[in-house]
Amino acid sequence: MSSSKSNKKGGRGGGAPPPPRAPARTCVGKYELGKTIGEGSFAKVKFAKNVENGDHVAIKILDKSHVLKHKMIEQLKKEISAMKLINHPNVVRIFEVMASKTKIYIVLELVNGGELFDKIARYGRLKEDEARSYFQQLINAVDYCHSRGVYHRDLKPENLLLDSNGVLKVSDFGLSTYAQREDELLRTACGTPNYVAPEVINDRGYVGSASDIWSCGVILFVLMAGYLPFDEPNQMALYKKIEKAQFTCPSWFSPEAKKILKRILDPNPLARIKIPELLRDEWFRKGYKPPSFTEEEDVNVDDVAAAFDDSKENLVTERKEKPVSMNAFELISRSQSFNLDSLFEQQTGVVKRETHFTSQHPPNEIMSKIEEAAKPLGFNVRKRNYKMRLQGDKSGRKGHLSVATEVFEVAPSLHVVELRKTGGDTLECCRHAIIPVHGIMNERSKGSLFFKGIGGIIGKDEEERISKFVG
Repeated sequence: MSSSKSNKKGGRGGGAPPPPRAPARTCVGKYELGKTIGEGSFAKVKFAKNVENGDHVAIKILDKSHVLKHKMIEQLKKEISAMKLINHPNVVRIFEVMASKTKIYIVLELVNGGELFDKIARYGRLKEDEARSYFQQLINAVDYCHSRGVYHRDLKPENLLLDSNGVLKVSDFGLSTYAQREDELLRTACGTPNYVAPEVINDRGYVGSASDIWSCGVILFVLMAGYLPFDEPNQMALYKKIEKAQFTCPSWFSPEAKKILKRILDPNPLARIKIPELLRDEWFRKGYKPPSFTEEEDVNVDDVAAAFDDSKENLVTERKEKPVSMNAFELISRSQSFNLDSLFEQQTGVVKRETHFTSQHPPNEIMSKIEEAAKPLGFNVRKRNYKMRLQGDKSGRKGHLSVATEVFEVAPSLHVVELRKTGGDTLECCRHAIIPVHGIMNERSKGSLFFKGIGGIIGKDEEERISKFVG
């Protein structure tokens, strides 16, 4: 990122350099990389723009050394090649694959409506008809990919996205084999496999189609109930419940819904309902509209093989280009989850993996206040310049909570602060990190800070100020 000179002192600890005004442009092939919009233990996802046609995409970046370490090259080549051939309305598309000496870049369809999880967290459980509609779309996606020999193996709410029209899109088909290998130790040590089928837990050898159906059943239960069917603080107790399929449907489930869930969440994978039978089920078919789409022909998959080839002629490089000036509108609009429409929209109780707020305070004071707010909540704080990482000291459902923070300057007296979950459970992160920090920051700032996304409302003075600045 480029730095800007400033004569102003930045509050406490004023010896630090000024916060970045605009990110330096990093390009890979024909794509300009933007901010990180997703991060996991095995990959990072960045917003990107095709500089040739202006299209916005998402790029998943894998570390080549991890692929080699787990001997996943042939499996990844096979599944990514299969996914490039898939053009289904409920599956996130893979457009292109590139590689540098150290990284693999998978260019994906950008889905900018957020996670289905956010909808549940905001409104609570869904009505049965709405839950069924999403479940139908999920089964459509899973059935189509299974017919192409591609299994997910790691279906969970974080992999269920919504586009701007509310259409469900399943992500990470064809990539989850690698994700599963990479997460194996973490899951055993820290996580809780609430969505995983009994045969997977027991490592008895399993059929991908049957285990995916089980995960779909758990997701359906969560959509209609607002909580998990299998959820115990003790991991061994959780395993036993999953192995025996010990769950109870709440009273508001219809008899037909209870019946289909019993058939999906059958601990015996051989007796578990299969997709063809599910598609004929009376409860499932209510309001069902089969997807209408056309498959593309002559899709080139040569780039997939080339990405895993050591030939230098196939490699791309990450190159830094001359930084460009960026005003507040450009900075905000770069992120699909942070645009002017959502910035000026009152939202209450939305739970997402990231949030933003603006402040007129000096950047050092902002960082100090976040640190002061985080430490009493049990977070270890590491900071460097205008970046900070908050690491929880206790292990939650999916390991230790981790939140990344960064301050951007968009005007001499206006800063945007980003808080983003980088580890742990999304709901726990929001409950035990972002929402408490939000409350403390609002109290200490006496209204001079506002949050977008989690219980935040922009004050009129701030709204007029930003409107004037970007207008």
